[in-house]
Amino acid sequence: MAEIDNRRPIKSREAGWAQRAAAALADANASPDLISAASFAFSAFGSAMLLGAGMIELWPVRAALLLAAAAAIQLRLICNLLDGMVAVEHRLSSPAGAIWNELPDRFSDVVLLAAAGYCAAGGGMMFAVELGWTCAAFALLTAYLRELGRGLGFAADFSGPMAKPQRMAALTIACLVSALEPLWGWRGQTLMIALAIVALGTAFTAFRRTRTLARRLAEKDTEGGNP
Repeated sequence: MAEIDNRRPIKSREAGWAQRAAAALADANASPDLISAASFAFSAFGSAMLLGAGMIELWPVRAALLLAAAAAIQLRLICNLLDGMVAVEHRLSSPAGAIWNELPDRFSDVVLLAAAGYCAAGGGMMFAVELGWTCAAFALLTAYLRELGRGLGFAADFSGPMAKPQRMAALTIACLVSALEPLWGWRGQTLMIALAIVALGTAFTAFRRTRTLARRLAEKDTEGGNP
């Protein structure tokens, strides 16, 4: 698990329900690594729901699948919150914690965003699959830039405007609205709009993190007295 200075700032970490849940998991000697794995399991389930929704014509079934996907995305985020709390606050981290803290998140980003593209494509949206995979690639890029900065000795840069929590919030809202799309004659447009917003926002996030990293390196070079 990452050091405390390199943890994503999350207000819900201070919420009573989160602290009680983390304490209960710690009392049960739950492994933070297993909680991290559960986050990917929820993401895989959510992606399966999205893929199914893209292939289903019957409105009630499609709506149920989209609502299940929205719930799975939020459960993924809850696991992401609790694994860190159990590892850090309750000191149950493992030697491999840093791996489990990162890899399931990266797989989760890819499968959910790509599946959203396939779901939109099921509604006849052109370039939806490509847009979903573009979002997935940009999500990986922002995480890479954060870890690159850490590898160079700087604090983790979790800046947005489209970091993981914002990407997942956009996708959750899109799933909820998509469940009601037949009311105004849409099928896939909501997810397409959400993916476009995520792609643009995540691309700007990558640019912003790159700019910040370049500035930090320049400041470090100046402080070191190098020409």
